[in-house]
Formats: sequence, structure tokens, C-alpha cells
Amino acid sequence: MSQRIASRLLPTRAVTEGAGVQVRRAIGTPELRELDPFLLLDHFGSDDPDDYGAGFPEHPHRGFVTFTHMLDGHMEHRDSMGNRGDLRAGGAQWMKAASGVIHAEMPRQTRGRMRGFQLWLNLPAAEKMSAPDYRDFSADDIPEVTDGATRVRVLAGEYGGRQGALRDPHTGLLYLEARLPAHGRLDVPLQASHQAFVYVFEGEAAILGHPVPPHHLAVLGAGDSLGLDAGADGARLILVAGRPLGESVERHGPFVMNTRQEIEQALADYRDGRLVRPRA
Repeated sequence: MSQRIASRLLPTRAVTEGAGVQVRRAIGTPELRELDPFLLLDHFGSDDPDDYGAGFPEHPHRGFVTFTHMLDGHMEHRDSMGNRGDLRAGGAQWMKAASGVIHAEMPRQTRGRMRGFQLWLNLPAAEKMSAPDYRDFSADDIPEVTDGATRVRVLAGEYGGRQGALRDPHTGLLYLEARLPAHGRLDVPLQASHQAFVYVFEGEAAILGHPVPPHHLAVLGAGDSLGLDAGADGARLILVAGRPLGESVERHGPFVMNTRQEIEQALADYRDGRLVRPRA
């Protein structure tokens, strides 16, 4: 097996999203605009309700998938398809925006910690104008693989003989949340054809001896396996991998298409009330 190295190590950028929510952006920055098939990775987290209380009021999407993973807290999802979902600690939400969705994600707590991730996955050109879809997963829906004090939750893909809650047919998404004890070890086989990254959100880890500090994204190089060691305080991290689409990307705010003409059409559709086709 060929071990992957950290080919790039990038700190997050502080960004304000929604109605004033403070997030750390790891993908979708000037330093890493996208990492095919991944378009954006935001890490939100605070104990201060002033940082998250305004939430993410109604806003549109077209042309991609959002995958939201809650670590702590409680948010509510509502969308133009008529879906309502409770995003609670340990759970996740998958929304295929495709031809167009307007949705809102609003806090359902006024104090305490709110923390999690939102990942944007590109859709192939043939799927960008397909019908939107939505599903959510509770913490109980997500299998966990344990090895001593090491715990790995399998949100998507397969690991340790367990199939994750989500299967993404276009990217073969692997999404693992791992908690490692002090000096713990994590070994994960990876598809050689897949793009992959590690994001550490607590403690510190190392890939082949090269440290990955907290709030840093490590883009992984070529290979078919990952070996990762936690530091003296242990580590919590996500490991994400997916099959690149290899298509042109044209993006403007909440719209991601293949050409500028398609972006102009999305803007016109939103302006004229035609963005949402299947409507509740």
C-alpha cells in the first residue's frame, strides 16, 4: 500500500455567513478555491450565541449538494420542497439542491455550544438541473467503529466493515469523524482515484511525522492509504475523500454551474421567481 502525505497544509479563513454567523472556511478560499469534487468546507463553532444566533435565513442554491454535520447544538432546516429537519448533535443532513432550492437553517438554542461543518459537493453537469432532494440522519443512524479508545463515526462511505448513513453515487463520498486518544493511531484505506483531505478541529495530529495543527486542512497527495497519529492531547478530526468529476466549474455565490451562461440563467431565475421548480 502507498501511504498518502500531506501535500498542502492550509489554515482556515475567518468568514461571516448567513445573518452574521462566524465560520472558519477551509475550502472555497483564495488559497484553495475548490478541491474537485469539493467546493466548500465551513467549520462553524462557538459558545457565544451572539456568534450564531442570527442563523442562516432563507437563501437559494443551485447546482450542487450540501452536507451538514452537527457536532454540538440544535438547528432547524426548512426548505421550498416542504421539508423540515432537526439538526442535532451527532446528526447530519444531505440536500441535493440541483435545479434549485430555497432553504433556511436556524438555531433552536439560545445558549451553549453550537458546532459543526458544512461541505459542498459538486454535481455532474447531467445532474445540475435534476430534481432536488433532501434527507436527514440522527446520531443513531450513523454507525461507529471502535478500536480501544479510538472512535470513528462513518457518516458516508465504508470503514471498518461498516457502511455509512449516506451513499453518494456521483463522488463515492467517504466522510469519517474520528476521535483519537493521546498518541492514538488511525489507518484508513483510500481509493487511489479519490481526492482526500483531513481537517483537525481538536488537538493535533501528524501524517508521516508532519504535524497538522487544529483548524488546518491537510490536502492529501497520491496513494491508497492514510496513516495518522494523534499528539499528546489526542485529536478530533474529519477525513473526507471523493471521486473528482473533472468538469469545468463556474460559481457565483450560492450557484455552481459549468458555464457563465448557466450562472446568468440561475441569477435571472432567482430574480424572476423561477429558481424553484418542484415547490411544496
